[in-house]
Amino acid sequence: MSQMITIDTLGDDRQFAAYCAAPEGAPRAAIIVIQEIFGVNAGIRRKCDRLAAQGYLAIAPDLFWRLEPGITLDPDVPAEFQRALGLMGDFDQDLGVRDIEATIRAARTQIGGGKVGLVGYCLGGRLAFMAATRTDTDASVGYYGVGIDGLLGEKHAIAHPVLLHIPQDDHFVDAAAQQRMHDGLDEHPKVTLFDYPGEDHGFATEMGARRSEAAATLADQRTADFFARTIG
Repeated sequence: MSQMITIDTLGDDRQFAAYCAAPEGAPRAAIIVIQEIFGVNAGIRRKCDRLAAQGYLAIAPDLFWRLEPGITLDPDVPAEFQRALGLMGDFDQDLGVRDIEATIRAARTQIGGGKVGLVGYCLGGRLAFMAATRTDTDASVGYYGVGIDGLLGEKHAIAHPVLLHIPQDDHFVDAAAQQRMHDGLDEHPKVTLFDYPGEDHGFATEMGARRSEAAATLADQRTADFFARTIG
């Protein structure tokens, strides 16, 4: 079952919307699905639905609500892709992490205090790493997060397991940035990195031209195994 819900912000009386997909029975845990720069679009909603089918309560918060509530964009439409880049430039990532923290709290309440994981894509992959260092999430997964090499100064704050998927031909994250990620994180006891040779940014999208079926299937299975180990 899926529906739109509202999440209370931290520190004031405002609310923002989130897509919520629930399993048929009692949830084994909750997973927050963090959007790309295209909003909580059909692909992100499908991610939630897939996680619900695996037994998780899945919630995708609308992190662009301060800019334009409810926006959904198609990355395969050039004009919408450019609009998404503009939204990314205007987006306050620190406030985004606070909204993720608010969503974590709401999810914990819904599942009676159980474990909550995060999975994010593109912008969401970066935010998943930031949330791993700034919130009490129990496990975090980032797909093709941009600029993580610039966040390594926060790695000391990672207390729970983190998994990062790195496409080696990512045109937003060059080889030098990928190497810095490995240099900074390979020895971290809580972090696992997987490389995907020949794959580009967005390879695990649910639909559209960017999807690479074999690599997406492999990465998603690794994510499923990771969450089964870390949050149940």
